[in-house]
Amino acid sequence: MKGIFCIIADNLIKSEIYSDYVQAHLAPSGYLKLPNNLPAYLEKCRFLPKLNNEIPAERNSTYKERFSSLENLVLIMFEHDTVLIPKETAWFGYYPDGEFNPVMPPQQTQLYTEDWIGLKTLDDAGKVKFINVTGNHLGITRADMRKYVVPYLKDEESTESGTTEVVHPSSSESHQNMQVFRQGLDTASTEVMIEGSPSYSWPSSIKSVFGELLGFAGNE
Repeated sequence: MKGIFCIIADNLIKSEIYSDYVQAHLAPSGYLKLPNNLPAYLEKCRFLPKLNNEIPAERNSTYKERFSSLENLVLIMFEHDTVLIPKETAWFGYYPDGEFNPVMPPQQTQLYTEDWIGLKTLDDAGKVKFINVTGNHLGITRADMRKYVVPYLKDEESTESGTTEVVHPSSSESHQNMQVFRQGLDTASTEVMIEGSPSYSWPSSIKSVFGELLGFAGNE
């Protein structure tokens, strides 16, 4: 049965991904952007176009203001990512309109050049960190976590004074939890801290939707 579900999913993604039915029942369809079907994407996709402020008549200035007010934006791309396609979307890179090649760096996308969400504003201020690590989707080592994530969890004033106090040092519980976290990073720096996502298992609810399409109960 798994083979049948894969075939159905593939057909839905290729042809019906922006239909009302799929958008209502298949959660990942809400953040799938097909460069060869942009009109349907902008009109029917329920989530990503709004989040990225891509719809000209519906651009939300509050999104941009809040996003561009970040102190730092750390974007981590996983070199062997098989979930984000292309993997450069982790940096807001993507394909040209109407094409699946080549992959454009974020600085060449309209989202960046027209500053729809404030990414260019942040980048111009030197607040965007484009990080590239090995591994699959979300598979990050302790060493990379310590190098690229932990520094941004430290309290700004403590960092300037040379100490290693963490955010919200007045909370003893938060402080203790962070110390445990830091000790864990020190014990095995090359060990994978988060296993990542080498494969995807369809949730039972999605299998039920495919079952409805085929006209049978959800027996596998």
